[in-house]
Amino acid sequence: MTEPVSSEVFDQMPDPDRRFFGHPLVGLLFRLVLAGVLLYAGGVKMLESHGARDAINAYRLFPPSWAPLMGYALPALEIGLGLLLLVGLFVRVGGLATAILMFLFVGGIASVWVRGYSIDCGCFGGGGDISPHGRAVRYSQEIARDLLFVGMGVWLAIWPRTLLALEK
Repeated sequence: MTEPVSSEVFDQMPDPDRRFFGHPLVGLLFRLVLAGVLLYAGGVKMLESHGARDAINAYRLFPPSWAPLMGYALPALEIGLGLLLLVGLFVRVGGLATAILMFLFVGGIASVWVRGYSIDCGCFGGGGDISPHGRAVRYSQEIARDLLFVGMGVWLAIWPRTLLALEK
């Protein structure tokens, strides 16, 4: 029987894809971009008295009674994930959680688009019903942006070792 290769041995093996894929500088860039987006989005929602609650209600996915709790929980989650990514702690978990969160946002945006609603996504504050003018372009851009963030989060989940991280 052969013994399994330890992760330390695996990490030291030459990998031609590591020149770009998994490069610690790329990971740092993704960490900082996602941290900035999450901290900004969560911070803006925390400062608005009912912004996140109104945005959650506009999606018409949850009972209105859930909106107040979700309106506080979502910005807190975004700020928490943003701080973890900013300092480089639990990068794998933070990247995966961010990817899942962004994927859920994509699903929410796609659901209102399919159902014919015209809302401001509330991603960076605001939220609620708006004019249907330019809805297809707006929703397409929001979905593309969030899918880019999903990709960054998945990257960090696969290659969590980045530059300037507290976690080594």
